Amino acid sequence: MDLDLRKLRYFVAVAEHRQFGRAAQALFIAQPVLSRQIRAFEQELGCLLFTRTTRSVELTAAGRQLYEEARRISTVVDTALRRVHEAERGEQRLIVAFSPGLHVSDAIRAFTASHPKVEIDVFPLRWWEQDAPLRDGRAHVGYLRRPFDDAGLRTVPIGRESKVACLPVTHPLAGRAALTSADLDKEPVLDVRKRRTSSLEEKFELIASGQGIALVPVRVATSYSRPDLVYLPVTDAPPVETCLAAPESSCVGLVPEFLHIATATLRGDSGDAGRETAAGATVDLAPDGSDSS
Repeated sequence: MDLDLRKLRYFVAVAEHRQFGRAAQALFIAQPVLSRQIRAFEQELGCLLFTRTTRSVELTAAGRQLYEEARRISTVVDTALRRVHEAERGEQRLIVAFSPGLHVSDAIRAFTASHPKVEIDVFPLRWWEQDAPLRDGRAHVGYLRRPFDDAGLRTVPIGRESKVACLPVTHPLAGRAALTSADLDKEPVLDVRKRRTSSLEEKFELIASGQGIALVPVRVATSYSRPDLVYLPVTDAPPVETCLAAPESSCVGLVPEFLHIATATLRGDSGDAGRETAAGATVDLAPDGSDSS
């Protein structure tokens, strides 16, 4: 069957408002029209999307799944339309995504020096959606940390980054110079498996209030320094690989040129020997960016 994008948009409105009247107002259509369109959509799909009561509607299991898919579909469609209009206007645009704590400004400057007419947008990634914007079209290229799903992506290794333990200053281990993984065995770790947070700010707030600890890349620690947290090296924690990534389908045009320039620039940055200091912890970095301890 062909997916009717108009009906999909109506479905999303009802799913978000959980009430046909409010959804109809938001869509600027009459409520009976919206109700008929949703019933027709359910008939076309062959499944119920909502359970209806006199006061509200709730998503069925099929409806919840469609809602998740619909948000991705809407993003892809909106992105495609934007690119069509940019092509009509003769615009060249590159959207560069980056993980928290990773900096792409030097690479963008180097690229802009040889491509001054290309508009560059940056896309800060939320920590849980590493590769998703590359797949749905919100970004052309990303500067990411592993792990992520690299199926269908061209990846270019850049360097390695050590991890540090983030603890509240009141924690019994906070006075140590360094830790091992064994020191943290019985500690509650805030990660996606145990407690998904919507942002790094939320995660650090929970840690500061004593709700747990976290292992974070050293450049994240440096970017989120605060006086009620300490960051301690974990001497036996494996380093995290950083890399550039882009869809394999982006094999011509601006993306390969950006990857070439960014690879040389970012490898030079990650190859600088130095010391990362983060709110009470000093971490030695080896020439490849990994922990030298």
